[in-house]
Amino acid sequence: MSGETLFGIQGKGFAILAADQHMAFSIIQTKDDEDKIKLLDSHKMIACQGPCADRSMFIEYISKNVTLNKLRTGVSDSTKSLAFWTRNELATALRSRGAYQTDLLIAGYDAEEDAASLYYIDYLSACQKLAKGAHGYGAYFCNGLMDRYWTPDMTLDDGLKIIARCINELQVRFVGKMTKFMIKVVTKDGIRIVSQADLPKLD
Repeated sequence: MSGETLFGIQGKGFAILAADQHMAFSIIQTKDDEDKIKLLDSHKMIACQGPCADRSMFIEYISKNVTLNKLRTGVSDSTKSLAFWTRNELATALRSRGAYQTDLLIAGYDAEEDAASLYYIDYLSACQKLAKGAHGYGAYFCNGLMDRYWTPDMTLDDGLKIIARCINELQVRFVGKMTKFMIKVVTKDGIRIVSQADLPKLD
């Protein structure tokens, strides 16, 4: 379990990933503008948490190999195939040269299926397609809120309101300081960043 927080939800035609932007070494915070959500292509993204070295190395490895495969084949992988390939790379590392201490969420929109999807992967290479998921200590707060407010037919605004609720809960109740979050949304139109200031106001 990590002091970082990743969480995401998938709705009808969209998926949202959110991650805190803090980086720490031991008890020292070194920066608060880290982007832990990497774009894999125009409609796929991956959020990663873990020790700085493992996270940056693994996320770059995944990103560059996705680009290489697209250049070689001319075909963009589906979100499902990216999730299963990533899971296999984690499993291979776990059983050979040493595990990456990374937890991931992969989200994407597939035009062929006209649907968005979200995949949960942990550092032991367990992989599951979910409608909502979270990693890190923040998951203790976010999972309950997402279970309470998520519905299969919710709109993007409804989804962003759930993200706002999770962030608010972390800022009010979590003992760790979490003030800044990166939020990215994927739809049929691609990926865009949503600032915290633009999140829906809570009642």
